[in-house]
Amino acid sequence: MNPGDEQAYPDYGDGGHTRTRLPDSDPYGGAPRRGPRRSSSRSLVTVVGVVVLLIAAIAFANRGDNSSADDSAGKTDKPTAAPTAASGKRPVDTKSAGVPTGYAHTEQGAQSAATNYAVALGSTDMFKKGSRNTLLQLLYTREAAARLEGPMDQAYSTDFLAKMGLDAAGNPPKGNTFVSRVVPVGTTVQQYTDNGAKVAVWYLGLIGMAGTASTDPVTSSWKTWTFDLQWSDGDWKIVSDTQKDGPAPVPGDDKAATSDEISKAIEEYGGFTYAR
Repeated sequence: MNPGDEQAYPDYGDGGHTRTRLPDSDPYGGAPRRGPRRSSSRSLVTVVGVVVLLIAAIAFANRGDNSSADDSAGKTDKPTAAPTAASGKRPVDTKSAGVPTGYAHTEQGAQSAATNYAVALGSTDMFKKGSRNTLLQLLYTREAAARLEGPMDQAYSTDFLAKMGLDAAGNPPKGNTFVSRVVPVGTTVQQYTDNGAKVAVWYLGLIGMAGTASTDPVTSSWKTWTFDLQWSDGDWKIVSDTQKDGPAPVPGDDKAATSDEISKAIEEYGGFTYAR
């Protein structure tokens, strides 16, 4: 979350930075996909609105100057035709709290870290206080984690969770599946030095509630999540992060899945460890 600056996934908001961390767009149901939806616009506006509040909270907490990342110079190992082509190297050998950690002190390592951190901060773990604080402590620098904990707790308030269809502990109603996922498409290094890096992750986000009684079905959105990273305590850590909309491709003409199909897919298809 996020979560996660500005989603939680995890979609956080405004306040000088850009907006977002997830939702936006096309629900599903038992019927075939229709044209522009008007009946669901109210619930969609609600979801987008609360997500913007989250981004604003994180943007406010992350204000300040980020001097850790300078322009890269003299890099010869950066591919030109395919910036996110696989390097053939394992990203990490260890995990902490289920999140890959221990990245290489290289440009590729910074890209792998940013990508996997986006996945973690865009997950449902950001909607639960215990796992959210664990992610903050694990992925951010000590200073950034201390700065963000309060605003994050306020952003993921009981009222916000209720608007997302969750109880005060971040759990969905019985028989429903809450979905919050970040699916990275590619990365680019905007700045790199031995001590810091600025890495942008382009991703597809999914968020919503899959269930027969859900008023906020799972929707998708396209975002770019930019991380200012610092080499700290033997790993890449987040100093601050921002998000913005797009770039979004033209929507296809796929038939929307039913809530049961979405729930089953979320349960059956796990995530990946992403590597540059």
